[in-house]
Amino acid sequence: MSQFPMRRMMLTIFLYTCSQIVWGQDAKFWHWKDLEKDGVHGVSLLKAQQLLTDLKIKPTPIIIAVLDGGIDTAHPQIKLSLWNNPREIPGNALDDDKNGYVDDLHGWNFLGNAAGENINKASDEKSRIYHRYKEAFKQEQLDSTSWDATKKQTYKMWQQAAAEIVFSDEDAGNLSFIKMARNAVVKMGLILIREMEDSNFSTEKLETYQPIGKITADTKISYLRTMQALGIERSNGHQSIVQDLNEYISGKEKSAVSIDTPPEDLRKKITQDQYDNLNDQYYGNNNITGPNAKHGTHVAGLAAGLVDTLYNKSSFRNPIQIMGLRVVPDGDEYDKDVALGIRYAVNNGAKIINMSFGKSFSPEQAWVDSAIRYAASKDVLIIHSAGNESYDLNVKSVYPSPVSKVFKDKAMNMITVGASSDPVIAESLSTDFSNYGNKIVDLLSPGKKIYSSLPNQQYGFLDGTSMSAPILSHIAALIRAYFPKLSATEVKSILLQSCWKPNDPALKLDELSAEGGIINAALSVQNAILYQRNKK
Repeated sequence: MSQFPMRRMMLTIFLYTCSQIVWGQDAKFWHWKDLEKDGVHGVSLLKAQQLLTDLKIKPTPIIIAVLDGGIDTAHPQIKLSLWNNPREIPGNALDDDKNGYVDDLHGWNFLGNAAGENINKASDEKSRIYHRYKEAFKQEQLDSTSWDATKKQTYKMWQQAAAEIVFSDEDAGNLSFIKMARNAVVKMGLILIREMEDSNFSTEKLETYQPIGKITADTKISYLRTMQALGIERSNGHQSIVQDLNEYISGKEKSAVSIDTPPEDLRKKITQDQYDNLNDQYYGNNNITGPNAKHGTHVAGLAAGLVDTLYNKSSFRNPIQIMGLRVVPDGDEYDKDVALGIRYAVNNGAKIINMSFGKSFSPEQAWVDSAIRYAASKDVLIIHSAGNESYDLNVKSVYPSPVSKVFKDKAMNMITVGASSDPVIAESLSTDFSNYGNKIVDLLSPGKKIYSSLPNQQYGFLDGTSMSAPILSHIAALIRAYFPKLSATEVKSILLQSCWKPNDPALKLDELSAEGGIINAALSVQNAILYQRNKK
């Protein structure tokens, strides 16, 4: 999955060592907390909820479209916030609302077919581009004198893909190291499971376990050291860790042979659409969960404003509904699916679109850019994660982007979000993975050790700007729900003015983002109240 979900999460796991922190139940939701009250740089959501409650007005239901890799619709807390298509009769195999999508009760899956098959793992975009144009451009001598501007741009893109597709000796060495680490983790796990009788023990549990035998005691020490060296979260279960390692290795092994082996044509095999025809748009199925809903379920929980795991702790009336649009496989998303996902969201009533994904190549950028501007014409706000490669986006392009080479403008209805942290968590307000750049990234939002829903009624931590975006999407949706007369661009302006800015020049947060601060929900509500009052 591109952005970052799996790919960057695994890079974080393997390249960085994180400090060991004892986490209580309350600290699991640090991102919603308040600096003054709780001592952490969260977004002050509970304070914002109280401000909204005090207004004593009925909020307008607001739909957030989550374009992602799939959402576990059976998760008890996700079910509470799912959007239900009011014009669709569930399960009758008919397109009741005549929108071209059969039984789209909670959204749509653009990565499947009517038979229920789904694209799970897809190649990266650079491999698709390299092999797509390899025959045309990989020649000893090329005569470009008759090329038009489009072909010249395509050739430039292909050259970049050809340069990046190379699997270096360093890449091979890293892959070899991770394979050895995976094998060691599996062997140590078997020893620990035999005695603990828990096949999915966490590091947290292992730390407090008292081994019976010497072999188990020695294995415990080695396992804990390995987890610390790899920077793996203490709450992660053993089986989940092994699965993540295997997926990382599988992806890297595909990269190793991608220059010689064309990627499988999954569109021809599964979706069976005419990819080069944007008008061929009625493909897919209504299974918005798909084969891998880990990332999307985590994002959906944040967008919905999941503040606890107790179901009844908060009395706040939550006006948010989650629409699921599955457009991101485990690999790079296809531009066509993203463009159609945006248009579906707009046409079916979403007022916020959350996009926690991205890639370095966008061959059909015009389709996506056009969809973003269509959303702008329909008063829809788009929240996009900046990415997790530590790129300077003032220099390096990541897509989707607010800046369009096609339209030669910057989308006014789009906010790009970088990831913030907290000194208690990572010894800094900034993160070591977030993309940055004050010409593209607008503001920061919590993205380190973020706790939310996971498939199979589980909860857990994930890192990334993928988490930062839905936290902002939730705040944006609250503003739109309680102040429905405000437009998308007005809400954007309010959010950009509602950042907490630390008085510490050494942090240089103004170089990381245009606003140089971290979004604050309470300040957003206060500014929305003032804005609406002055508007009258």
